[in-house]
Amino acid sequence: MIFLRELKAKDAPLMLEWMHDDNVQKSFQKNMKDITISGAKKFCYDSKFPKKISSGQNMHFAIINEGDEYLGTISLKNFDLLNKMAEYAIVLRKKVYGKKIAKRATILLLKKAFYDYKLHKVYLNVLDDNISAIRLYKSCGFICEGKSRDHLLINGKYKTVIWYSILKKEFDELNTNF
Repeated sequence: MIFLRELKAKDAPLMLEWMHDDNVQKSFQKNMKDITISGAKKFCYDSKFPKKISSGQNMHFAIINEGDEYLGTISLKNFDLLNKMAEYAIVLRKKVYGKKIAKRATILLLKKAFYDYKLHKVYLNVLDDNISAIRLYKSCGFICEGKSRDHLLINGKYKTVIWYSILKKEFDELNTNF
C-alpha cells in the first residue's frame, strides 16, 4: 500500500539518492547533482501545501509506504486555474523500480487532480527515448498529443519530447479499472 503526503525535511536524505543518480539525471534538464542536504530540505520546506492553489503553483507530494518511508516525489506543476489543468511529474528511488509504485502513485495523484482540485486535464512531456516512462503513462491512460523535435538541450544535446495528457472524462472511464 502506498500513500501521498506533504514532503518533509526527513525525506531530504532519500531525495538525494535520485538527485545524485546519473541515470535519473540524464532525463532532467536541470542538473541536480550538486544539490546538498540543505538544498533538498529547502525544497521540502518550499513545497509546503498552500491554503489555496493559485495559477503557476506547484504541488509536490512524497510517495510513501505504510511505514512512512519516502519512496519518491510526484507533482502537479504549473497549475492553470483558468483552463483547469496542471503538469504531471514523478521521480522514484531506485529501490522501488519495477514494483508498480509509479502506477499506483500516478492513479492517486490523478484522483487528487480531478476530484480534489477539479482539474479538466493533466499533461506531461517525456523524452522520446524514455521507453519505461512512456509505458507507464500509457498504462495510466495518458494519450499522446504529439512531439516537439529538438525541444530540450540536455548535456549539450538536443532532445525530442513527446507530449501526453489525460482528461477527467477519460480518467473517469478508466477509473473503474484502477
